[in-house]
Amino acid sequence: MTPEQLRDVVRTVVAAAVDRGALAVEVPAEVVVERPKNRAHGDYATNIALRLAKAAGRPPREVAELLAGDLAAEPGIATVDVAGPGFLNITLAQGALGQIAVQAVSAGPAYGRTQVLAGQKLNLEFVSSNPTGPVHIGGTRWAAVGDALGRLLEASGADVTREFYLNDAGAQIDRFAKSLQAAALGRPVPEDGYAGSYIGEIADKVVARVPGLLDRPADEQLPEFRAHGVELMVAEVRSSLVALGVEFDVFFSESSLHESGALEKAVARLREQGRSSSVTGPSGCGRRTSATTRTGSSSGPTASRPTSPPTAPITWTSGRGASTAS
Repeated sequence: MTPEQLRDVVRTVVAAAVDRGALAVEVPAEVVVERPKNRAHGDYATNIALRLAKAAGRPPREVAELLAGDLAAEPGIATVDVAGPGFLNITLAQGALGQIAVQAVSAGPAYGRTQVLAGQKLNLEFVSSNPTGPVHIGGTRWAAVGDALGRLLEASGADVTREFYLNDAGAQIDRFAKSLQAAALGRPVPEDGYAGSYIGEIADKVVARVPGLLDRPADEQLPEFRAHGVELMVAEVRSSLVALGVEFDVFFSESSLHESGALEKAVARLREQGRSSSVTGPSGCGRRTSATTRTGSSSGPTASRPTSPPTAPITWTSGRGASTAS
């Protein structure tokens, strides 16, 4: 007997008591069943009698004693003891827990799966780290959490799309490109740049990809270091995640939102609807428009129901082939 099955049994016993007029309460939609801290108090415990006592107009222990006999008569339950102010301590019959193993083996891969979320399409975004360095321990943690959430949602019947949102636009990518350029030219990386042996390795790969790159003017080199550097870094990140057992359906590029004009259109629409506000930051920062709110941590999992496919599909190439964000 699983905790879920035991909850159903407790609720059924309460409903039976109500039907025969022994208890004048509404049958609760949810029943709490927990493992006692002290195993001497049984396999499971429930506070259902304490929850129903006020509505029943009776002492909690009296309600508990009323339910205890009926519970003890249920198949798979050995004993039910009333403890403290009205807790019910439940000991399962010998072999009842073993039935869980039998059910799991018999059901095979289908064990534990439900259709609670059947028909729902969910977009689950996680990790989504800046493509300026290898996956670190924080990203690894969120990869494990996000992938576990995805599997649980799928086991509940949902159609899950796993998205890695690439923060490949903005100042951090400029610093990344300048760091690669400096490494390729044998110069120290900028003070606010990225260090580490991987910078030199990525820089060498970019130079090998683009013949004559270092013979070009400095300002013509940067776009190449930016584009190829990000692509190579994404490939490395993806390879590391695959080695961890985590694969994504979509790698969506932030820069594609800027290039397609989708971001400006969205902000303009929010302004028209009166759902945005502008604030002036410190000197030199200019004005900033606030239009959306994002929940969760910067790299933790967030789930949503997609309303339309992302614009401006992009393709990232890695050692495992191409993945298209669409």
